[in-house]
Amino acid sequence: MSDAAPAKIDPEKTSLSLEYKHGRPLTACHWEPKSRFIFFGAEDNLVHRFQLSSKKVDSLAAHDSWVRAFGSSRDGEVVYSGGYDGRLIYWPALAEKPKPIRVIDAHQGWIRAIAVSPDGKHIATCGNDLFVKLWDANGGTQIREFEGHKSHVYNLAFSQDSSTLVSCDQKGVVNAWILDSYEPRELLTVKALHGYDTTFRADIGGARGIALRSDGAQVALGGISNVTNAFAGVGEIAVALVNLAEGKLDRILQSKDKTKGTIWGVAHHPQGFWIGLSGGGGGWLTFWKGDSDHEFFKLKLKSDGRGMSISPDQTQLVVAHADMYLRTYALHGAM
Repeated sequence: MSDAAPAKIDPEKTSLSLEYKHGRPLTACHWEPKSRFIFFGAEDNLVHRFQLSSKKVDSLAAHDSWVRAFGSSRDGEVVYSGGYDGRLIYWPALAEKPKPIRVIDAHQGWIRAIAVSPDGKHIATCGNDLFVKLWDANGGTQIREFEGHKSHVYNLAFSQDSSTLVSCDQKGVVNAWILDSYEPRELLTVKALHGYDTTFRADIGGARGIALRSDGAQVALGGISNVTNAFAGVGEIAVALVNLAEGKLDRILQSKDKTKGTIWGVAHHPQGFWIGLSGGGGGWLTFWKGDSDHEFFKLKLKSDGRGMSISPDQTQLVVAHADMYLRTYALHGAM
């Protein structure tokens, strides 16, 4: 890309722009807000810092399990990681050899997601202990513990004005939490994002990806629908668009050919389209305009995707792949 002439966004020309091969399958990724680094997790229990300018990778040790969640301070000086060990860890993003600033035993069981408030004051986490927790971003102290979900809490996001948290659990229950109140406002249950397999006697579902629409009016919840085998995770990709003001389901985004797999990442582009990353049925990037159920374009990837993050300038995506590769994709043709 040229600094003088930014590329015109054209999702139908999305192209592979970078590949980095790691030694283990990747689990998550995060493009930090100043676009100096991409952080990623892998099946080696480490946090990895990929420097975009030099392609140098530094590996940071403090988790005892896979890392599945990331966030950053607004200035990019601090990166937050969350693991299946229940730890929330603060890292100095720019240090030559980063050591943890703070290690918090945040949840009993997995931390499934981290959200950072748009004003930068708060961090929210959720996990398998059924809690949503609110933390002071600077000091790391716990401010609130929200209780109300009855199944594992899979994902969460802040409203644009930083006053409200939206969370979704394994059974598709979507709650809104006012930060100065302990009581949830149950918005709805998205039945399409939950299934019970009577053969294996297992629940499967939840929001594996979450994102606000650029104007803040909708939240997208990405996951799996029409499940036929919970043990193997066999089902179809789906993204539920929820109207936050009215607490109602606006639409379920699906694929024309009933793409198999799970949505593991979702984002909204300011030019008016949704992006979903899927894995479990082969990796795909799927693009929807949001005014109809089906996509206008989809791109086959080299491997299942396990996590996705959009670049600060909204021109690229980074994907954590199951085949051990970190890959970036430009939302335009080759320059």
